[in-house]
Amino acid sequence: MLAEADITTTVFVTERPNHAHEKVRDEDLSQWDTLVVMSGDGLLFEVVNGLMERPDWREAMKKPLCILPGGSGNALAASINYYAGYDHVAKKKLLTNCTFILCKGLYTQMDLVSLSTASGKRFFSFLGFGWGFISDVDIDSEKYRWLGSARFTLGTLQCLAKLRVYQGRLSYLPMATEQGSSPAPRDPRAPVTNGHIPQPAGTDAPGSLPPDSLLVPLGQPVPAHWTVVPEEEFVLVYAIYQSHLGTNLLMAPAARLHDGCIHLFYMKAGISRLTLLKLFLAMSRGTHLDLNCPHLCYVPVRAFRLEPRVAAGIMTVDGEALACEPVQGQVHPRLCRVLSGS
Repeated sequence: MLAEADITTTVFVTERPNHAHEKVRDEDLSQWDTLVVMSGDGLLFEVVNGLMERPDWREAMKKPLCILPGGSGNALAASINYYAGYDHVAKKKLLTNCTFILCKGLYTQMDLVSLSTASGKRFFSFLGFGWGFISDVDIDSEKYRWLGSARFTLGTLQCLAKLRVYQGRLSYLPMATEQGSSPAPRDPRAPVTNGHIPQPAGTDAPGSLPPDSLLVPLGQPVPAHWTVVPEEEFVLVYAIYQSHLGTNLLMAPAARLHDGCIHLFYMKAGISRLTLLKLFLAMSRGTHLDLNCPHLCYVPVRAFRLEPRVAAGIMTVDGEALACEPVQGQVHPRLCRVLSGS
């Protein structure tokens, strides 16, 4: 397909963790029109954060990115396939659709989410941040990577058998009602307050990263106009910014590449294993919220904070494992570009 479209390529094969991160951080990018990642979501996470470490990151992030699915989850590829209006497909058919999008060469701006941890790390994420059940499945199933996407099915069953509960405090800044484009929270019992804070703006200092103007330092309480979730025992917390969590998991059907929104899901303790399994089966069709499960809550937000009571459980960002510690994040609208077919 690339040959027929008269697209010339330079192929670079990564050999170790962070190889792609270092490559795009240090390379002269002017010789290419597009950076194409053929892998899973983790390698694109490396590329995005390598680009954001460049002194000329503002210019570098104008270089369109493209994802060709070559991993197990392929969440961004499945999301872009969904946004383009194509039928749900997987494996080679998904690869064919994404390659066709590459050949068309049309891009859309994409939001990124800035995540900061208590230990001082900062990441830029394009897919999602998780803690609890979903992250457990993702990381615990790594040993079954040879099974492809079936590793997640096996991992889900294993994590269901040893269902864990995690203790912590979750807070968030809801989407302002005046924006009007986002649905109302699906948990009517959760107290919701709306605060309007101006969108983050860059500074004039060359190379300075976009400031997290919606956040206060992790050592301080969240602002008064934020919502603090009353419950402090969770089965999972997941902040997702794309429609798909995996090829077969349509977690946030309303999500779009630049909706300026973090789609925050959390599941309170007390849910049965059978109900949890039903929710994940419904997620394959994107109908899990229609089940009106009282334990599953969904709210569109602009920023969030998660403070584990103890360092227990696995945290993930874009499928990559993190140390369990307090973390907060905010959306930065339209920070990069991605080939999307439109």
